[in-house]
Amino acid sequence: MNTLKIKKYIIPLIVIWVFTIKVSIGLEKPNVLFIAIDDQNDWIGCLGGHPQVKTPNIDKLAENGTVFLNAHCQSPLCNPSRTSLMTGLRPTTTGIYGLAPWFRKVASMKDLVTLPQHFQNHGYSTMSAGKIYHGRYGRENGKNQEFDVIGPAASAAPFPKQRLVGKTPQNHKLVDWGTFPHRDDEKGDFKIANWGIEKLNSQPKEPFFLALGFFLPHVPCFATQKWFDLYPENEIKPPQTIRNDRLDTPRFSWYLHWKLPEVRLKFLEEKNEWVNLTRSYMACTSFVDHQIGRVIDALEKNDQAKNTIVVLWSDHGWHIGEKEITGKNTLWDDGTRVPLIFSGPGINKGRCKQPVELLDIFPTLNEMCNLPSLNHLEGLSLKPQLTNFKTKRAKPAITCHNHDNNAVRSENWRYILYADGSEEFYDMKNDPNEWENLASNKKYKDLMMEHRKWIPEKNQKPAPGSKYRILTYDKENGEVIWEGKKIKNTDSVPEI
Repeated sequence: MNTLKIKKYIIPLIVIWVFTIKVSIGLEKPNVLFIAIDDQNDWIGCLGGHPQVKTPNIDKLAENGTVFLNAHCQSPLCNPSRTSLMTGLRPTTTGIYGLAPWFRKVASMKDLVTLPQHFQNHGYSTMSAGKIYHGRYGRENGKNQEFDVIGPAASAAPFPKQRLVGKTPQNHKLVDWGTFPHRDDEKGDFKIANWGIEKLNSQPKEPFFLALGFFLPHVPCFATQKWFDLYPENEIKPPQTIRNDRLDTPRFSWYLHWKLPEVRLKFLEEKNEWVNLTRSYMACTSFVDHQIGRVIDALEKNDQAKNTIVVLWSDHGWHIGEKEITGKNTLWDDGTRVPLIFSGPGINKGRCKQPVELLDIFPTLNEMCNLPSLNHLEGLSLKPQLTNFKTKRAKPAITCHNHDNNAVRSENWRYILYADGSEEFYDMKNDPNEWENLASNKKYKDLMMEHRKWIPEKNQKPAPGSKYRILTYDKENGEVIWEGKKIKNTDSVPEI
């Protein structure tokens, strides 16, 4: 074999060997594609939350990586959930429980290093479009930017000329669903995907951290006809429920969502909107799935997939009639369970049943990208599960909603402790719909205590400036305060 032929075969092998060594010793940092979906519950094909939902692109991502089948948010509300994920701190530590304040306005967190800032501090170019933090937090008038480059904001537009479902009890502009004449390319999520694709096509300086936050299926659940056609109206199956499901739950469970814009099941049934909302939610989910597929395709076409970690998550779950309500703001599985998927270099293919938290994303990306650890992070790295999905996790998933209301989710059980001391306990293996509250059964006392020990000892009261969906409880006087107004023991539970 002559010298030219030797070079032809040896040089490529050397290049591959050098690249492998670089990755193994941490000199080559992977990119991160960080995909958020708003109000996306477990109605994803790979999670099995609804048998009819169609999400081929997310399912494909799950097949190529690790999907966490028992992942839960830290709070079933946008601002506290996203604040927790991005700061690495529990809401019980920060006191961020409502839709306000923006955590940077709290003195103790003014200079806290967030997930994108940490990556920025270690050589990453950071880019973001859509909803990553709640609302316009982190992008207000070009100020308080948490990323190097800011793209288009999340948008619910376009809106129909008139409400599609008519008047709702609180008649909130966003509480609406259905289809009307408009185009996919008019929608905010389509534009966010386009922006992400443009950034990938431009071959951004590596390593990069690209965050894309999709708004749907958050209400209003508007989608074009093509997505509704995936779900023929006469074939739609609303979620399974049972009558009087709340009779064995504490009254305090109602306080967590006392008076909200989202409607109750009673409204859906009286107005014959249950099937329509179910169909609209799934149509929007499939639309967002398609946008995610477009972005992943661009990642692959630009030959960036081999060195990019993709993480997909949602900020919390969403009820569509279960427990007699719609929306979030609950400590049951429908309110806390979320999609969480990792794919990319160093990540095995598998389905992990261990309970995990959104809080784990920050330390996981830290470790997977070979960045220095931060002392304040309260989550656990999921690298052990990403390399062997059967690896046992050291603790369960913990969710809170407002001060002193906490839930603990292990692999097979859910324990809830409310601020007034009332409890719920569910066998998630045999009763996945949480229809039978076992808290009063002495048989489960020891098992409940095992879960109770995980309730955070530190439960900060609401941070200064807290408002919107804030609930407090005065234990000394037994007073419940919802959004500044006292709830009397004689007040009837709102039916709509």
